[in-house]
Amino acid sequence: MPVSRRLAHEIYRLAWPVLIAQLAVMAYAVIDTLMAGRYGTDDLAAVGIGASIYFSVFVALMGVLLAVSPTVAQLYGAGRHGEIGEQVRQAMWLTLALAVLSIFVFRYPEPLLALSRASPAVADKVRAYLAVSAWGLPAGLAFRLFAGYTTAVSRPRVMMVLNVLGLALKVPLNWIFVFGNLGAPEMGAVGCALSTVLVNWIVCILSWLWCGLSPDYRRHATFARWSWPRWADQRRLVALGLPIGMTFLVDVTAFTFMAIFVARLGAVNSAAHQIAANVAAVMFMLPLAMGNAAGVLVGQAIGARDFARARATGVTGIALALMLAGASGSVLVLGARGVAAFYTPDAGVRTVAAMLLMLVAGYHLLDALQVVTVNVLRGYKRVVVPLLVNAAGLWGVGLAGGYVLGLTDVVNLPALGLATPLGVPGFWVAAIAGMLVSAVGIALYFLVVSARERALRA
Repeated sequence: MPVSRRLAHEIYRLAWPVLIAQLAVMAYAVIDTLMAGRYGTDDLAAVGIGASIYFSVFVALMGVLLAVSPTVAQLYGAGRHGEIGEQVRQAMWLTLALAVLSIFVFRYPEPLLALSRASPAVADKVRAYLAVSAWGLPAGLAFRLFAGYTTAVSRPRVMMVLNVLGLALKVPLNWIFVFGNLGAPEMGAVGCALSTVLVNWIVCILSWLWCGLSPDYRRHATFARWSWPRWADQRRLVALGLPIGMTFLVDVTAFTFMAIFVARLGAVNSAAHQIAANVAAVMFMLPLAMGNAAGVLVGQAIGARDFARARATGVTGIALALMLAGASGSVLVLGARGVAAFYTPDAGVRTVAAMLLMLVAGYHLLDALQVVTVNVLRGYKRVVVPLLVNAAGLWGVGLAGGYVLGLTDVVNLPALGLATPLGVPGFWVAAIAGMLVSAVGIALYFLVVSARERALRA
């Protein structure tokens, strides 16, 4: 099926504000890392560990709330605008339940903290960081609900503006609370958490005020009346959202545990892996934004009962993502040494990182295929099979295979002329193999589902 220029334009129009919003959120972590690093080594370590725990929990819970996006997109495409407000109100109750769960997890983080094996001084700072962060996560979840809702009705620019505003507030608030300026207490790592809490609540309040006051949302009647939880709706949202949240958790933990295992190979390998992982995360933002856009447009097409357009939109989104990933991956291969040098002056780390960045380019191409196809399938409300395929690929092949290739001599690599174990490159080779399984498996599932839906509705 040829790529449609019109559909490509629609995907681009919806994707670029999402991309800017995502990059703004990523910048939060960069700012925290830079400022905590200037404050003290223990505080930098606490921010690194605390942010990893926070992000893992937040992404999993946020994924559950993403059930609202295909639900609203299909209603929007069907022209059933009056039902959208009720679904958003029901999702607000789900947000409240998840917020309570998140506060409990962050107030009692010992099971997660034990994985880090941090020193007592750093562990105390992490506990304080998470105790403060707990009160900002409910606002973060509520804003993500708004983001999913507003993107599903093709109005992502307000989300972009609010995320950029949050980034503009994050810098001065960090300066105040991390270093104790303008009469504020000097809080170090905890100041990073406090500034994020304040930003989350400011952005959350502004987003829902905008929703209530803007005429763009009036016909959805989101605040027209009070709604108690309707258990049938809650079950549908959870049944759709839980596999999405688990899929995010699989993605995140595949990287998290890779970093933990690579740490056994020493500081040079660990630092090089961190550079590679950071570059991969930044590059991932573009196909993720395109996947979000394509998934929304697919959902709207399905709501309109136009299954041919839904399939064409999915194919177009996948083709665009692969073309852009191929181009950006080629640039990375050509500039791998320069990128590594930008991150570190250490020659040993640069050498290993440059080699890993070559592998990141291949990983990124498959990652783009996987993330766009997963989002397109969410437009169809097909989420269980992608979860199972991702778990098999990213955990079963990628993570387990990385452990075997990187840290053991189980595989007879000397017969192939390779040293055993492979070390940190072994983890990335296995990650590529795992992503290949996930991407190809999910893409084939999309082709089967979309062809069947189109044939049944023809």
